[in-house]
Amino acid sequence: QVQLVESGGGLVQAGGSLRLSCAASGRTFSMWIMGWFRQAPGKEREFVAAISRSGGAPYYGDSVKGRFTISRNSANNTVWLQMNSLKPEDTAVYFCAAQSYYRGSFDNDVNYDYWGQGTQVTVSS
Repeated sequence: QVQLVESGGGLVQAGGSLRLSCAASGRTFSMWIMGWFRQAPGKEREFVAAISRSGGAPYYGDSVKGRFTISRNSANNTVWLQMNSLKPEDTAVYFCAAQSYYRGSFDNDVNYDYWGQGTQVTVSS
């Protein structure tokens, strides 16, 4: 059984930074494509970032490019999202997700098989 558990959310002022973590269970973590999505109240879920099995070729949503960095460590089954220069519009629940095999895109949430419960990020102005 696969479990994804996010942590690291909280309240931060605009311009600040947060680092989200996602701890994954499962022996095949190194084979998964990992992604982060977010959902603000009243809005659809939005793609944030994804990273390939090897840790190379990170892929970002346009709204976070240059500010957020995704990384992973297969030795301890963890993926991180470093968020810098945060803006109030980054306020959302952030979800970690795993794609067990590549289905043609990183940024479509329907391609992901497993999801965490989410962690709240609130950026004050």
